Amino acid sequence: MIRTPLRPLARILRARANGENPSEIEAENRRQRHEQMRDRARNRAESRLLVLGLCFFAAFGAIGLRMGAIAATEPEEPRTAAVGNPIIGQRADILDRNGRILATNFDTHALYAQPPQMIDPRGAADGLAAIFPELDADELYEDFTGTRKFLWIRRQISPEQMQAVHDIGDPGLLFGPREMRLYPNGSIAAHILGGAGYGREGVDSAEVIGVAGVERQFDDYLRDPANEGEPLELSIDLTIQAALERVLQGGMMLMNAKGASAVLMDVHTGEIIAMASLPDFDPNNRPRPLTEGDQSDSPLFNRNVQGLYELGSTFKIFTVAQSMELGLTNPSTMIDTTMPLRVGGFPINDFHYYGPQLSVTDVIVKSSNVGTARIAMEIGAERQQDFLRDLGLMDPTTVEMVEASTGRPIYPQTWREVNTVTISYGHGLSTSPLHLASAYATIANGGTRVAPTLLVQDGPQRGERVISPEVADAAVDMLRQVVVRGTASFGEVAGYEVAGKTGTAEKPNPRGGGYMDDKVIATFASLFPASNPQYVLVVSLDEPTETSGDEPRRTAGWTAVPVAAEIIRRVAPLLGLRPQIEPATVTGVTLTSN
Repeated sequence: MIRTPLRPLARILRARANGENPSEIEAENRRQRHEQMRDRARNRAESRLLVLGLCFFAAFGAIGLRMGAIAATEPEEPRTAAVGNPIIGQRADILDRNGRILATNFDTHALYAQPPQMIDPRGAADGLAAIFPELDADELYEDFTGTRKFLWIRRQISPEQMQAVHDIGDPGLLFGPREMRLYPNGSIAAHILGGAGYGREGVDSAEVIGVAGVERQFDDYLRDPANEGEPLELSIDLTIQAALERVLQGGMMLMNAKGASAVLMDVHTGEIIAMASLPDFDPNNRPRPLTEGDQSDSPLFNRNVQGLYELGSTFKIFTVAQSMELGLTNPSTMIDTTMPLRVGGFPINDFHYYGPQLSVTDVIVKSSNVGTARIAMEIGAERQQDFLRDLGLMDPTTVEMVEASTGRPIYPQTWREVNTVTISYGHGLSTSPLHLASAYATIANGGTRVAPTLLVQDGPQRGERVISPEVADAAVDMLRQVVVRGTASFGEVAGYEVAGKTGTAEKPNPRGGGYMDDKVIATFASLFPASNPQYVLVVSLDEPTETSGDEPRRTAGWTAVPVAAEIIRRVAPLLGLRPQIEPATVTGVTLTSN
């Protein structure tokens, strides 16, 4: 900074020349210098005060915001920081193929007690027993007055229950925030979804984990924070799933069956559009597994995936398709069907006598055990095993469910000729209905293998070829004839060209060996429309009995087929399939010319 001199020489000389006092010039310059110094000091002080004021404002603003945030949060109990991975609470939603919610999250609270801080243990115990009838007041009182310092009371409570506990007013009753898994559609698709429960948990949070179904299969994906809550989209259609379950439930009751299952699958992509197993359950209140008795009687048992059954005559089309693929037969080849046929000392008979010969097509239409057995004997055991393995009937399915690995087909370790014969018509090899649906899809799509899946696919699967397109078309034509003039005549649905095969298999006797005459597994494996197959539907009833006639009827043609037909009638329009209406014959019209 350049200072002005107090006694500038030019001005001093000029003042002396004019007779002025030079000291006044010095005094004036000193005064101006002091004023400049004062102004600079004032500006500096004002700047410092402004900066200090801004700092105070920011500090008090931050404190105020923090106080507001703390006031807006729910009260929490103080806790000691634990070493280890934090509990992950967020879990992604599960959607159907159209984006509708199948499983989501819901904020709730858990209720726990700290007995040392309770004021009135007896009053708290009585109050809780009144709010939660399943709790015993005396047992609660013993816990509250014992040595325990912490006690879970309920893992989940509703807002109404929370308010009622608040009204008790005991400081020893405390709440912890929770995220629970909610299934808004109740029991619909219960076996597919499986259910969820709590893993690690504390008073402030809990880990939601899958316990069965796709919830367990995709547990890591649904819990992974890296996915940023991206939902899991399944291939099932909620509307079609609900319609299928309703019809299946009605059919099970009408046919007096103890259980039922159905699976609807796209023959090209392998996508499972709907799959149901009855009896079922509500995953919002998942029941406990059975500790004794037959696990297949539990509502948790998934008959489509875990159930392994001899599926009877539905297997006959596989035997015929293989024989045509090998060039041993064609649809019009005549087969000897004289009875009985003895193999390894065991007689093979038909339900009715169909004459000394049947064409291969009629072997399927009439469902001849003898005819199928003779075809299988020409194929041989080794080639039969290879073909069934190519169809996926010798290994567990790869569907995305943890239960899939338990559905391992049961077949004889030593494959004798009698096994070849009985397996050709569906006895001696136990598979799941989902196995059967996948194998029928291979025939329906032109002969390439497809794997069932619960995930939406970008396009058709390109599996290995099992049979030629010509053989696949011939097999579909035979299955169509079963509905038109065979054992599945009740399966006809106007406009949708249903094709399929019935299967009635006596259930093994768990006590004395052999089979039970009055208990069967009735199955109808169908595909539609036959002219251009798009979907496979497999319906199976456990121990059905149709009682509308003079005598009870248990065969699939009387039980499973009508149920499957009603399902197709309901869901085909929902699948976007337009009925094919055959033109009526014009009668009573006279053609004239102008």
